[in-house]
Amino acid sequence: MSRLSVPNLETDAGPSGQVYAQIKKAIGSVPNTFAAIAAHSPAALKAVLAADTVLASGTLTKPDKEVIKLVISEAAGCDYCVAAHSHLAKLAGIRPELLKQIRDGQPTGDAKRDALVSFVRKLARTSGTVSDEDFAAIKAAGYTDTQLVEISLAFATTVFTNVFNRINDSEIDFPAVA
Repeated sequence: MSRLSVPNLETDAGPSGQVYAQIKKAIGSVPNTFAAIAAHSPAALKAVLAADTVLASGTLTKPDKEVIKLVISEAAGCDYCVAAHSHLAKLAGIRPELLKQIRDGQPTGDAKRDALVSFVRKLARTSGTVSDEDFAAIKAAGYTDTQLVEISLAFATTVFTNVFNRINDSEIDFPAVA
């Protein structure tokens, strides 16, 4: 059970309720983590959703964005986010066996994706410090300067939700990850 209280999503008419209604309209339901964040800081959730809107209109593919978020979540040990981003990555077209390889740190056979996974994993392990060789490798894989900015933004928003979910011990409402 989550540590922070969440009001009834159907009857909350305050600022949180307005955010819940927008999320429900957009995706059909309100994930537990979004409900808890909005219950205590609608502005914080709006900031995360605004960043996700920026990412959605960016140049990274949807599978790449989910891979980034999955790798960061796995490195952080956030079971909630691992389940969420595994599910969202499947919806973006990544096969379950590839997701397991990514979570386990194994090569997937896709050189560009493997370079992204390696780069993001190094970012997570080194608090964002990368060597000239790491930078050269991600650029050689075909990622642009703009995409490096987008990788950084995806990293930042995912760290926020990872930390929040660890504080809250958010109840997982996505399919379990084997």
